[in-house]
Amino acid sequence: MNSNQVKRIFLWSSPRNISTALMYSFAQRDDTAVMDEPLYGHYLHRSQAKNYHPGADEILLSMETDGEKVLKEMLAKSDKPVQFFKNMTHHMENLSLDFLDKGYNLILTREPGEMITSFTKVIPNPTLKDTGYEDQVYLLRHCKRMGIPVKVVDAKGILLSPQEMLMEICEFVGIAFDPGMLSWEPGPIPEDGVWAKYWYQNVHRSRGFQPYRPKNEEVPAHLEELLGLCERHYKELMG
Repeated sequence: MNSNQVKRIFLWSSPRNISTALMYSFAQRDDTAVMDEPLYGHYLHRSQAKNYHPGADEILLSMETDGEKVLKEMLAKSDKPVQFFKNMTHHMENLSLDFLDKGYNLILTREPGEMITSFTKVIPNPTLKDTGYEDQVYLLRHCKRMGIPVKVVDAKGILLSPQEMLMEICEFVGIAFDPGMLSWEPGPIPEDGVWAKYWYQNVHRSRGFQPYRPKNEEVPAHLEELLGLCERHYKELMG
């Protein structure tokens, strides 16, 4: 299929969100091809994150680490009319945003306190860059300024009303909602990145979007300043 005929969904998520579940949801569509964090290798190659991300060496060996080449692949022709790219926003390390007008940009965010307490179970001392909130705000401002299609969705809203929110997302992209997006079989999918064993345990046990359950964990004291910065960016994202 000619690249100009493809509808591309660029998901820009913060970590420890429901981005993988959303990828699994779109993977249930017959008309959609999904890609798992295509810029992860670029990010690890260009940043210090490779020093503390689990499985970094294996990840770097498993994928293209030149972000410019990855972007060209993302914009190439496709066998299916819809492409879904699951991205962590902070993976766009020093890359131009010029390609964003080639698709529909979906910013997936999450209440910072819940995200940070989950994130620290894998990355004990995250930086503001690691959380992705600042980059999400930058991307949102850019899209609004340039008139590029962009929509902000909050993880809690999807978990509270999966069908309603998926219908909104599909309407934003201009595709029909498929009820099959609401459930999937437990276990991995072929599109999972090699990092799935470190991050995807909950999704692999699931059959669909899990009901929202508030977290009562407190953010560690040494991350209170980070929490404040994230909350400021989250407030802007949510308008």
